[in-house]
Amino acid sequence: MLFEIKAYSDNSRLGTIQTRRGVINTPAFMPVGTNATVKAMSPEELKDLGAEVILCNTYHLYLRPGHDTVEKLGGIHNFMNWQGPILTDSGGFQIYSLSALRKITEDGVHFKSHLDGSMHFIDPEKAMEIQRALGSDIRMVLDECTPYPASYEYAANSMRLTTQWAKRCKEMHQEHEAALFGIIQGGMYKDLRQQSAEEIIGIGFDGYAVGGLSVGEPKDKMYEIINYMAPLLPEDKPRYLMGIGDLKDMLFAVEAGFDMFDCVMPTRNARNGTLFTSTGRISIKRAEYKEDPSPLDSECNCYTCRNYSRAYLRHLFLSREILSMRLNTIHNLYFYLDFFRKMRQAIKEGRFKEFKDKWKNTDW
Repeated sequence: MLFEIKAYSDNSRLGTIQTRRGVINTPAFMPVGTNATVKAMSPEELKDLGAEVILCNTYHLYLRPGHDTVEKLGGIHNFMNWQGPILTDSGGFQIYSLSALRKITEDGVHFKSHLDGSMHFIDPEKAMEIQRALGSDIRMVLDECTPYPASYEYAANSMRLTTQWAKRCKEMHQEHEAALFGIIQGGMYKDLRQQSAEEIIGIGFDGYAVGGLSVGEPKDKMYEIINYMAPLLPEDKPRYLMGIGDLKDMLFAVEAGFDMFDCVMPTRNARNGTLFTSTGRISIKRAEYKEDPSPLDSECNCYTCRNYSRAYLRHLFLSREILSMRLNTIHNLYFYLDFFRKMRQAIKEGRFKEFKDKWKNTDW
């Protein structure tokens, strides 16, 4: 993997990540394909929307259909017919957020499947084995996601485990054609965050991610950690802010110097009838749209906005038609990906601050 910075606008960075399956232009938003599919979208549609990389979920694919099955069928790219870059997370966050029962040890994590209640164990070596079997292009170390709130003692132990597990993941990572990213933890404690950064950077990875944010902490706390962390990360490596998908939050993070983002927000909101537009988010089920012949967003050039009215989208949503999920998802993903295209152009032209000021007061 090769990362190059092409331009700066203050601290925001325009760059490219060259992977074995194509180039990712940064800042980049990665649509989330939890179960080897971005819900309601075909791979061809994702490509047409401008997606260059997607995220697939190690935890979910390990439980169903099983990483061995995916490997036998030619790897994740062939399995889902997506030939562009794929990033796989390690499963640490899903074990934290989905498992009703989990026990963290020095060796790894024992957890109960949210599907059938069966017990499982994942350690750093297993996390790397699963991602190798899937055949992803960018892989993540196994980390222990620090909850909020967390005591200093808990956050320190979580950070210690994350460092130990990162070392073990690095030792297991033998495929040089695939990149491996380290993850920095430490909760809301700056000294722990700094220590975590120093230790993870000291191990040496192809990119660096900041985890343990957007887990319930106040926005001002999150922004404080984002601003604090960016300068601590290597200039010549991609900086990935995990699980952050609010448009304003991402603007703030790009301004601080982060390059990569992922979140289910555009797709999950689409399925629930909440749509992002150039004038703010709207709930398509509202009665005011019953006879509204206008497109969802007059400034949007997506397939949905070119062909369908707000009235029709409302009708589909209230009728619980499958087409509602598809048209809404097409729009929201297009809006996000187009937002990032415009953001990259603004950085290239040295006017990121102007771009941010234009959008910062939008009601998203």
